[in-house]
Amino acid sequence: MESQIIPDEIIMSKIFYIREQKVMLDSDLAELYGVETKRLKEQVKRNINRFPEHFMFELSRQENELLRSQNATLKKGEHSKYLPFVFTEHGVLMLSNVLKSESAVQVSIRIIDVFVRLRKVYAEQTEVWLAIEKIKSKLDNQDKNMEIVFRYLDELIDKKDNQPPRKTIGFKPDGF
Repeated sequence: MESQIIPDEIIMSKIFYIREQKVMLDSDLAELYGVETKRLKEQVKRNINRFPEHFMFELSRQENELLRSQNATLKKGEHSKYLPFVFTEHGVLMLSNVLKSESAVQVSIRIIDVFVRLRKVYAEQTEVWLAIEKIKSKLDNQDKNMEIVFRYLDELIDKKDNQPPRKTIGFKPDGF
C-alpha cells in the first residue's frame, strides 16, 4: 500500500489497546509497509537493541487468543503460528529506520500522525468527561442542599402543627 492512499480509518482500525498502550500488530504493519511479516520480524531481530520493551513486545498466548476472539479478522490458522510482536508509537517510528525504504518512512509518518490525532481526541474527550464530572458534582451538592432545605421546612411545619394555639395578648373588647 502506498502511504498517500491509506485512509486514517484503516490505520485506526489496526491500532489496539494492549497492556495499557496503543499498539499495532507486526502483520498489520508489514501489510502497510508492503513487506512480509517474516521479513519485518527478521529486521527487528537483527536490530533488537533498537526495540526496548516500551517500543515493542511479544504478545502472550492469552493476549493473542483474546485479541483473536475480539477481532474477527484474526481467524485461527490464517496467521503465523508464532506469537506476534506489537509496536507502540515509538516502535513504529523505529521500524522506519530499520526497514530503510522511502515508502516505510512515508507509512511511518502517516501512522505517527494518526497516533497523534488519537492522543488529541483522547485528551479532548478526557477534558469533556472532567467537565461533566464537575457539573455532576455541583448538581449533587445542589441536590443535597435542596434536601436540607426541604427537611428543615418539614421540621418547621411539623413543629407548627404540634404546638398548642398561642394565647392572644392584648386588649379584647367584650363579645369577641
